[in-house]
Amino acid sequence: MTSAKVDNPFFARVWPVFAAHEAESIRALRRENLAGLSGRVLEVGAGSGTNFAYYPGTVTQVVAVEPESHLVPKARAAAAAAPIPVAVTSQMAEDLSDGESFDAAVCSLVLCSVHDQRDVLRRLHSLLRPGGELRFLEHVASAGARGRLQRVADATLWPRLFGNCHTHRDTECAIVDAGFEMQASRREWTLPAWAPLPVSELALGRARRP
Repeated sequence: MTSAKVDNPFFARVWPVFAAHEAESIRALRRENLAGLSGRVLEVGAGSGTNFAYYPGTVTQVVAVEPESHLVPKARAAAAAAPIPVAVTSQMAEDLSDGESFDAAVCSLVLCSVHDQRDVLRRLHSLLRPGGELRFLEHVASAGARGRLQRVADATLWPRLFGNCHTHRDTECAIVDAGFEMQASRREWTLPAWAPLPVSELALGRARRP
């Protein structure tokens, strides 16, 4: 995985608006994804810092990686108001020192947008201590007609408009392929099943580095 600058100014303008008006159902999933974490946590793709308010007091530090330069100031503002210490960096995950070690890694609506999902997951695996957890809340590939809609969206304008978001990814399989042991995973619908959007289905789960 090679380091690269991220520059999606349209997405950086619209994402904070979406995040500020997130449905309570998604906020509840964010809180569940972070519940029970402790120690030092790496958050990948922090965006505008939406997760920061939901971390439990047992977390001693969050290192939040956000390579989109337009979002970093918003993430730092959110970090200043967070209930736990948060350090926001504009580095890519691959730029972190091999000497870094984390008790957990958090991915929230980011693995759909990285250029090489498996490389990112392997890097997270290497940065976690043995027994460390990966927590994830991610857009994932759906079956049937919605899956076909996702493939069309991914091949056309959707990634260009929404920060390289690819909606038809088998993220749970990629997590296992990166060396993690899947502990739990379930699917959640955040919009009615009939809604004609490719990002209605999310996977919420946790995996462990052996």
